Amino acid sequence: MATTSHSIPSDRMAVLFAVMLVAAAGNTAMQSILPAIGAKLHIPDVWVSLAFSWSALLWVLTAPHWARQSDKRGRKALMALGVIGFLSSMALCGLTLWAGLQGYLAAGVTFIVFAVFRSLYGGFGSASPPAVQAYVAARTDPEQRTQALSLVSSSFGLGTVIGPAIAPFFILPVVGLAGPLLVFALIGLGVLIMLRWRLPDDMPRYAARGNIAAYPAAGSSEATTDESEDDVVDPSAAVTPALRWTDTRVRPWLLAGLFGGQAQAMVLGVIGFLILDRLNLRLRPDEGAAMTGIVLMAGAFATLLSQWGLIPLLKMSPRTAVLCGASLGGAGTVMTGLSYDFHGIIIGFALASLGFGLFRPGFTAGASLSVPRRDQGSVAGMTASINGSAYIVSPAVGVLLYNWHPMVAYGLMAGFCAWLVLWGWSALKLNQPKDERL
Repeated sequence: MATTSHSIPSDRMAVLFAVMLVAAAGNTAMQSILPAIGAKLHIPDVWVSLAFSWSALLWVLTAPHWARQSDKRGRKALMALGVIGFLSSMALCGLTLWAGLQGYLAAGVTFIVFAVFRSLYGGFGSASPPAVQAYVAARTDPEQRTQALSLVSSSFGLGTVIGPAIAPFFILPVVGLAGPLLVFALIGLGVLIMLRWRLPDDMPRYAARGNIAAYPAAGSSEATTDESEDDVVDPSAAVTPALRWTDTRVRPWLLAGLFGGQAQAMVLGVIGFLILDRLNLRLRPDEGAAMTGIVLMAGAFATLLSQWGLIPLLKMSPRTAVLCGASLGGAGTVMTGLSYDFHGIIIGFALASLGFGLFRPGFTAGASLSVPRRDQGSVAGMTASINGSAYIVSPAVGVLLYNWHPMVAYGLMAGFCAWLVLWGWSALKLNQPKDERL
């Protein structure tokens, strides 16, 4: 870490890394325990899923605003805002769930208040990632920028692994299932103190802007960095029409991202409830939360393996990554839906996560490579919107179908993957701009 950048000392890079990591880890930790909390409070599964949908919707709506505000109000201020939103949401949600579990609040009131406090994470937590990226990009030499941005971006992926892994250890005797939320709030407070103490808000050396980060979810730990030179202006950009969603160059890749993203979001939305039902843990929610954490951790590790290992090792093209990823994702989804034991669920979910880990960077890279440099900002915003939008409705729809009949839900997920393979075989073609062919 000390050799990452000549412009940012290692202790400050550690703070920036922690800001990104804690937001992702806290969210995936909540994903592992909330189905168990819903079971203990006798809340319908779909309402539990809608709590995440509400947060994802706010994240998608507010992230572009905070990305722009970081240039006006300062990157450190926006980082602090995001961390404050995170720790406030975790603390208030944890206290609310604890009150509900203790019987001080009715179950329905508990989840209504929980959803209100959850909005603090969705509405303000999205301020941190683009501010961190812009801060690093503006204070690193161009030759060091990619490595530095990759380091802080990778913390999002690492956070998706850490969250489910450590959440069961924070189910404490006094606060019970609300413990992980309260502990992560304390961790967020520590990160905020370090941010205020160790990170100076000095003038940047280079102009830079941060990318809009997708909503953090277990098993979707794609780390993206902008390797373009932010301080280089394309003189033709001012006279070039804005990139449209219907542009034939990017439309197939965006459609691939849309359908594959729906399948992945449904898999993640249903898995916690599947574990409770298949392992008969509805009456033992504490044990169910621990089992869910293990499964989510396995999926996150499989995602990291695909994105940090297989794609660089095999040098997959975007088309190959999408098609292979959708095939593995569909196979893993079917295996998960047919499994009735813990081992089968872990293997199936890990295989699906491995596939989705190939698919997401594939469609993102394909969309990026299909347009010239001047359109990279537009296409980055489109792919971020596609990634985030999948978590608004699809998890709740998946849970509704799962409660109707589990195989209907898993059949739809696998159907999305199968359609993506069959349609994408002919539709996904990388027509790279002539001026940027490699």
